Amino acid sequence: MNKLKHKVAVVTGGNSGIGYATAKKFKEEGATVIITGRSKERVDKAALELGIKGVVADVSDMEALSKAVEHIKNEYRAVDVLFVNAGVFEGAPIGSISEEMFDHQMSINFKGAVFTTEKFLPILNDGASIINLSSINAYTGMPNTAIYAASKAALNSYTRTAATELAARKVRINAVNPGPTDTPIHGKGSGDKEQLEGFAKQMKARIPLNRFGRPEEVASLVSFLASDDSAFITGGEYNIDGGVGINPLLP
Repeated sequence: MNKLKHKVAVVTGGNSGIGYATAKKFKEEGATVIITGRSKERVDKAALELGIKGVVADVSDMEALSKAVEHIKNEYRAVDVLFVNAGVFEGAPIGSISEEMFDHQMSINFKGAVFTTEKFLPILNDGASIINLSSINAYTGMPNTAIYAASKAALNSYTRTAATELAARKVRINAVNPGPTDTPIHGKGSGDKEQLEGFAKQMKARIPLNRFGRPEEVASLVSFLASDDSAFITGGEYNIDGGVGINPLLP
């Protein structure tokens, strides 16, 4: 406990799922926590439940992102931990991918992630930790996830280069690749509910540990990467997938 004491931590997309669980974990570890999200209602509700600060900001909106950073700077001066978590998923087979779907996922999952770091860099303390939430989909070749997977693969590539460039400030940046995790992200995209449930059942059968991950389990890994316990770790990617990486997702 208290491994993040005296640290200021920001979690984007912190009103639900892995972001919410991580914000809770950060607070338990002693951090001062700020969450961001697109929906004022959801952000306010989560912030009240957790007893932390909530700031409304859409990471795909550069002006809103800049205003959020300025607000956090004015209130907290500097940030020690940045969890770049906000993301969306929309599935479609190749041949049915729309420009709108492409732009939506890339604008949040990749562009939004990159510019979250860009905007926060001036107020990050030297020695800060950045954690990008990616996905094992970056490597699986799973059907119907081409654009989502590409956005995460791009984020992982960016993370490696950023680790080299930010090392002069002793700022560490790592990526976490969850496997199938019980979160609301699939509900944010398009897709038939029955189809998604069938897909989830099929995925579970291919997980060696025979279950989906829990947001709290991902949060524990993120908390480790945020803490000084991981002071010699940067530019890494960490799978937390129940063994999916050693077993095909689909037959």
